[in-house]
Amino acid sequence: MHKSILYLISEDWYFWSHRLATARAAQRKGYQINIATVVNEHGEQIKREGFNLFPISMNRSGVNPFNDLLTIAELTKIYNKVKPDIVHHVALKPVIYGSIAAKISKVPAIVNTLTGLGHIFSANGPKVRTIRRIVEMGLYFALANNRSVTIFQNPDDMDLFVKKRLIKSSQAILIKGSGVDTSLFKSSDHEYRGKPLVLMLSRMLKTKGIDDFVKAADIIQSKGLSVRMVIAGKQDSKNPASLTDQELSQLKKSGVVEYLGYVEDIPSLLKQTTLVVLPSKYGEGIPKSLIEAASAAKAIISYDIPGCREIVRNSYNGILVKSGDINGLAEAVITLINDPVKIAKFGVNGRKLVEAEFSEKLILSKILDIYEHGFVSK
Repeated sequence: MHKSILYLISEDWYFWSHRLATARAAQRKGYQINIATVVNEHGEQIKREGFNLFPISMNRSGVNPFNDLLTIAELTKIYNKVKPDIVHHVALKPVIYGSIAAKISKVPAIVNTLTGLGHIFSANGPKVRTIRRIVEMGLYFALANNRSVTIFQNPDDMDLFVKKRLIKSSQAILIKGSGVDTSLFKSSDHEYRGKPLVLMLSRMLKTKGIDDFVKAADIIQSKGLSVRMVIAGKQDSKNPASLTDQELSQLKKSGVVEYLGYVEDIPSLLKQTTLVVLPSKYGEGIPKSLIEAASAAKAIISYDIPGCREIVRNSYNGILVKSGDINGLAEAVITLINDPVKIAKFGVNGRKLVEAEFSEKLILSKILDIYEHGFVSK
């Protein structure tokens, strides 16, 4: 009988964009694949992959004790029904609630992946600090299990958890991102011959630095540089940091940046792009958009924060800017736009970096090895 894996992921779109390759690779190895997720967009596609789909009602934002208990009960019921050999929880809330359900259900092996610590661990203020303490207590309970390992995407997050004693160092594993298909995101001739195109690829979240990108675009235009500043990405209404419809409408009318909305064919968009910018200010794992851009041999710019600094190597394949320094952000764009030779060099270096550390083939090999051999106690 084949072993089975159950993936717990808060949204089906996130599974489809970030974890589909992992599930396919595990399926090729002979695992039966089960997906527990909130179903909105990709339910039929998931089932056509030959995966068993279990729709859930988890709310990934906010804390409501009654709803949270219902979620844990719902997950426990699914775990008892599927009886998976391995559960793989992805992101903060699935890690906490899924680990509790896995303990109750006596699942033999638990893999947790923290894809970044988000607003809770990067912001300050009395309310956030109170929520952070609650989350840390939940994590301490969830991760205190000899049948589990936890994957971190950057060393800053892993070191923080070990330092806070939320996890034993022996159960913490560093795997940089979820990988990109380097045959799809590849170096190619620049297809756009008009104004240089500076692209921000991101969900429409304030914490991703959209305001900073717009302000930097305003500075760049005021200095007379002829460039297209473009944002591509979908709204995320379930995230409290999401731009409202009114804010998105104002962005479209601003004339400072172009907003393309959701773009499915990112490789084609990157072919038209001169460089990619992500001024994110919150706890990233490693932004997949920056890895895709580097794989496509594009120079990249970001704030110098955990996660981003793993893929943006300053003066090697891009420029790191002090977080919140909008003038520095604008100056970095201007510097590269005025230096095509450096842009090309950074692009070549970025491609080499992805092939060496971030390729999908490499990342999947490490995850599959964990499924087979990575547990402290089986």
